[in-house]
Amino acid sequence: MAAADIPKEKKVIYNFVGSSGLRVSNICLGCMTFGRSVHLGTPTQQNEDSSHQIMDRFVQWGGNFFDTADIYGPHYSEQIVGRWLERRERDNFVVATKCNFPIGVAQNRNSVGLSRRHMTASITGSLQRLHTNYVDIYQTHSWDAGTNIEETLRTFDDLVRAEKVRYVGLCNVNGWQLQKIVDTSQRLGLNPVVSLQQQYSLVCRESELEPFQVCKANGIGVLPWSPLKGGLLTGKVKRGLKPKEGRLAHVAESKWLKGRGGEAFPQWTRFSDKDFDVLETTEEIAKEKGRSVAQVAIRWLLQKDVTTSVIIGATSFAQLNDNMGAANGWSLSQAEMDRLDKVSAVAKFYPYSSINEGNAQRSNPMARDYVVRSKI
Repeated sequence: MAAADIPKEKKVIYNFVGSSGLRVSNICLGCMTFGRSVHLGTPTQQNEDSSHQIMDRFVQWGGNFFDTADIYGPHYSEQIVGRWLERRERDNFVVATKCNFPIGVAQNRNSVGLSRRHMTASITGSLQRLHTNYVDIYQTHSWDAGTNIEETLRTFDDLVRAEKVRYVGLCNVNGWQLQKIVDTSQRLGLNPVVSLQQQYSLVCRESELEPFQVCKANGIGVLPWSPLKGGLLTGKVKRGLKPKEGRLAHVAESKWLKGRGGEAFPQWTRFSDKDFDVLETTEEIAKEKGRSVAQVAIRWLLQKDVTTSVIIGATSFAQLNDNMGAANGWSLSQAEMDRLDKVSAVAKFYPYSSINEGNAQRSNPMARDYVVRSKI
């Protein structure tokens, strides 16, 4: 396949990451499926050759944004991305990676978290594996309750000043954690957070309640991960039946997850009737528009005002091409967006319902901390 088989009007578009001047494709290629994985992978992990072919095809679609992490493998994903990157013009691409999770021998109690020691060691290793002297977006993989947030943010700032990191990003935080990070960065005069990578899909909208409100008020771009909920929003999983293939089936039987306390992530193994109501509505709209279920699910995210770039994963050209087909050249109508918003709405509960009702006539975009009313 060559780029010539992709019409220009269907290729990606480019968005600024939050209020920063960095521009990325509206689809980001997630690299968790690259290379052998001990913890977070699937049975369909890609070897280096197939991973590089997928990266090449992504670039043909106009993609310039890759997301990885030191824990993926661990290390294998970054190594595969790095060996691809060293044969390309580095400045043409935006590379994001992450740190926090434990890697290394159990005896090293400092090989985890967001301490200055672990972060500086982590970025050194990531840069070596990625064959680059800087990372475009360096992200916390999750909150670290063991480290004072000032230590973490000052370390980020030092890494930016040392030109090892261009921008600061976060992943997987709740509302108060994100607001504390924003306020601390402002108080100390540090480089601001420009992006939040958060699980977000038609069946996972809880972050709209608080984290995304903070993002809107502070110019932080959202990078949704798992837009298809591990395969649920492809139509392959049916109501009342246990997943038999793909990532969901693998997670359900994962010895690593079970070893962390039984059913460590039930949201990946059990789905509600509401989840299948969402899926069936998505299937209806997909059929009406002549699109795949996955394309409709991704397109819904792309049309949300908080979204900068949707992170997809692909284990084949077919998956990649199908997902990339959501990037441009068509859109969901307002009526279709409303149908999807309604069926997937998060249940209203206190105090969010009270805050929204009390501010029904008070939303003021010019106010510093206005409440953004949403259809939830």
